[in-house]
Amino acid sequence: MHALKKNRPLRRIVLASAATVSGMVLLLSLKPHSTPQVAVAAPVTAPSTAPSGGSTSGSGSGSSTGTKTVTGDTVQTRWGPVQVRITLKNGKLTEVTAVTYPTENPRDQEINSYAIPRLRAEALTAQSASIDTVSGATYTSDGYRQSLQSALDSADS
Repeated sequence: MHALKKNRPLRRIVLASAATVSGMVLLLSLKPHSTPQVAVAAPVTAPSTAPSGGSTSGSGSGSSTGTKTVTGDTVQTRWGPVQVRITLKNGKLTEVTAVTYPTENPRDQEINSYAIPRLRAEALTAQSASIDTVSGATYTSDGYRQSLQSALDSADS
């Protein structure tokens, strides 16, 4: 007698389900246990403008032309730290640079490759930290906004 006879549909269902589950277990056991290395350039961190031994949070430098560069606080998010550096010229926000942001894995790199430029453009347009959250990058957006606000607050004082 054949095990998959047509007059025993329940047996066929059970055997097909067991084969599917076994196949899925085998596939999941083959997944890599380490993050594959991706050749992507990491963000470049500029030298600190803070006094030696100090933190770069809230540091600033000014010149005779009214240009001031300030680095905001490092904000810890669920996926990693976010820190922003701003440049003000005569009180106007002229540049926003993400100094630190999550790049630990390929997904972080993918998300932040589109989120950071959008956040920068919004900040320059708004001239404040009142910027929208980038869809899919909620934690990075929140950290960016908080660091930007701390940099703006430091520039005012």
